Amino acid sequence: MESLRSSSLQTPFFFSQSTVLSNKSVSNPRTISPLMHRAKSRFEPLRCTTSHSSETEAKPKETKLWGGRFEDSVTDIVEKFTESISFDKQLYKHDIMGSKAHASMLAEQGLISFSDRDSILKGLDEIERRIEAGEFVWRTDREDVHMNIEAALTDLVGEPAKKLHTARSRNDQVLTDFRLWCRDAIDRIISSIRHLQVALVKLALNNEGLIIPGYTHLQRAQPVLLQHLLLAYVEQLDRDAGRLLDCRARLNFCPLGACALAGTGLPIDRFMTSEALGFTAPMRNSIDAVSDRDFVLEFLSANSIIAVHLSRIGEEWVLWASEEFGFITPSDSVSTGSSIMPQKKNPDPMELVRGKSARVIGDLVTLLTLCKGLPLAYNRDLQEDKEPTFDSVKTITGMLEVSAEFAQNITFNDKRIQKALPAGYLDATTLADYLVKKGIPFRTSHDIVGRSVALCVSKNCQLQDLSLEDMRNLSPVFDNDVYEFIGVENAVKKFSSYGSTGFACVADQLDDWAAKLEINKSTCH
Repeated sequence: MESLRSSSLQTPFFFSQSTVLSNKSVSNPRTISPLMHRAKSRFEPLRCTTSHSSETEAKPKETKLWGGRFEDSVTDIVEKFTESISFDKQLYKHDIMGSKAHASMLAEQGLISFSDRDSILKGLDEIERRIEAGEFVWRTDREDVHMNIEAALTDLVGEPAKKLHTARSRNDQVLTDFRLWCRDAIDRIISSIRHLQVALVKLALNNEGLIIPGYTHLQRAQPVLLQHLLLAYVEQLDRDAGRLLDCRARLNFCPLGACALAGTGLPIDRFMTSEALGFTAPMRNSIDAVSDRDFVLEFLSANSIIAVHLSRIGEEWVLWASEEFGFITPSDSVSTGSSIMPQKKNPDPMELVRGKSARVIGDLVTLLTLCKGLPLAYNRDLQEDKEPTFDSVKTITGMLEVSAEFAQNITFNDKRIQKALPAGYLDATTLADYLVKKGIPFRTSHDIVGRSVALCVSKNCQLQDLSLEDMRNLSPVFDNDVYEFIGVENAVKKFSSYGSTGFACVADQLDDWAAKLEINKSTCH
């Protein structure tokens, strides 16, 4: 019995059972146990078959639009691996725009008839309608968005559609579509940036005069106005928008008509298609036109910097929402709870903003790595530029939108912040400025104030609590007016340099941003 147990543990049951069955010369399959039937069915798909019945015979594949020189069609595995329609179909609108402009140019140049042009334009309108109505069938065997639309156009209008690809390659076609798509995406992201800027400026206007600790090295440094800190985010976002606008200007050149890489001998008018599509001009070098991905790298780089800025905001607000800080309270509408701890209220949206920045940065790294070893001109590797770009745009847009939503649903806890202000000797630097104004060299002033702080530590008090006698023991320069410089509110009042956290300076900054963003200050309370 022990040996039997050992044997059954070492050998799967269905193999030992089949051995027994083979020794019994069983001819009737009905005598085989149900377990054996299951075992057989499990392995049957692995068997080779020579059957060519009508049920299993593969249907003839549609001839590729590029298939003239090929005798055999690609295998299913190759077709599945090389298709891009699963993701590039979102370029359909821009592909149709480009084809309309191209067809119109071909007609003007006498390369197709105006009647053919009209048939093409009408067919493209119908295809766009079907796509947007969800009636269009995207086919993997047609590889990509361009081939799907062109083949569908041929099905609709016949011979005129076969003329559409005159003086055009998918190389310049896809770059035209992609540049148009990126241009629109940039406009959407800039709009989302502005929305977040408005939310931050309104948050600042609603918290006038609130002083918070400013930090360096995550240690208390100097007192600052909350409005000043919020406007720092607004400034960062403004640079982000500027980078995107710069990127948009550089990408707004048209590759259409560059063809595969060398241009064409046909009398096309690239300036006409460029103007029709809203580009600044055609790209000057046809090889560069079909191989360039700088515009995508620059776009994803700009997105990555935005992501870093949003991640920093997220980190700050997550910290401030903690019990240790308690500076902000997010509303329930932008918070989540715990599946096990009933008391939890988590600022999850901003944690995910912080986390999703990694995705956006990763998308950029993917593109950089993709492009780093490619020879000129076009290479199929470049098909892989779409998905990281689509992901980057989707992710950064979501991050901007949820950050604005969070900003509109938080409350700053004045009492908790004011209670926290005395700690950290935030007014020490302003005290050093006082001594400089009295003619003391800054390094000497720094030393005197450092010893003043040490005295406060020994007395367990703040700088404003020291007596004039205590201060004069450290330097005879101290006088009664010193008390106008210490204490966080007095310290903030003394800031006067351009861009500083002084009340008047910040008020000017807020006025400028309210005007720029067209915010009605009277509606903010």
